[in-house]
Amino acid sequence: MEYRRLGKSGLQVSELSLGSWVTFGNQISDETAEQLMIKAYESGINFFDNAEVYADGKSEIVMGNILKKLNWDRSTYLVSSKVFWGGKLPNQKGLMRKHVVEACDAALKRLQVEYIDLFFCHRPDIYTPIEETVWTMHNLIQQGKIFYWGTSEWNAQQITEAHYVAERYKLIGPTMEQPQYNMFFREKVENAYLDIYKNFGLGTTIWSPLASGILTGKYLNASDEQTRVNLAGLEWIKEKNVNNEEFTNKIKQLKQLADQLGVPMAQMSLAWCLKNPNVSTVILGATKVSQLEENLKCLDVKELLTPEIMEKIEVILANKPSRTIY
Repeated sequence: MEYRRLGKSGLQVSELSLGSWVTFGNQISDETAEQLMIKAYESGINFFDNAEVYADGKSEIVMGNILKKLNWDRSTYLVSSKVFWGGKLPNQKGLMRKHVVEACDAALKRLQVEYIDLFFCHRPDIYTPIEETVWTMHNLIQQGKIFYWGTSEWNAQQITEAHYVAERYKLIGPTMEQPQYNMFFREKVENAYLDIYKNFGLGTTIWSPLASGILTGKYLNASDEQTRVNLAGLEWIKEKNVNNEEFTNKIKQLKQLADQLGVPMAQMSLAWCLKNPNVSTVILGATKVSQLEENLKCLDVKELLTPEIMEKIEVILANKPSRTIY
């Protein structure tokens, strides 16, 4: 396992990390969640990702119970939470000072830790001034409740504005962004954020590196009709108006390339994400230990992705973002 700086900060994060979205407190048992965390930790993973909205807070409760039981040295791991969707009533959702502070305190209790290493604004809040959010995050850092704060699925303009606010009032600005990034979702990480990497040293903790499971090749084993239905059920494919036949053909070509390399398609796809120097860590999800073990092997696949292989992937994808001034 290698460790990368989280943007321009001095914090070192494992290039692979473990996320709890969908799984902890929902799809898997608490025992399985514990086994996954132990395997991840023993493999060198030091970052465990969570959020207030995951399983309506149950995900953080499960993770907190495991952390308390295992009693790892607190300096050896990082844990995150995210704030935005806390509830349905007024002031239980958004990035206003009241909800951000209350959400942080609630996450600390659920996770059973004294501080949160990484605290994310889970989505932008168009109803709350960015000044209010930046001030609140700065104060939480000053109080020792969080160490770094960042954003998730914010656009380049919103992140830049947060930095300008921080500079204006001499506050601590966002360190990281958690965007979706994979072979089919590339625009933000490879284009929109380019100036932010340069000007502010943005770190990224990417999610969905396997594109909702598509880059594991699992849909290729289904019938054409099943594949069509499965792909149509993925919101991001519908949003991009992807032609299912063309899309499936790309998946088949990627699978053939992975076969030529002698590695699973999932490992090749994860290694591809790691080849991007602006990716601080790739968040893995897993429902069983054997799945996590297989995905961890992508670390050995990185060196197989030579410039020639990377170019072959580009030819297949044909979706490399063109430079745009933001």
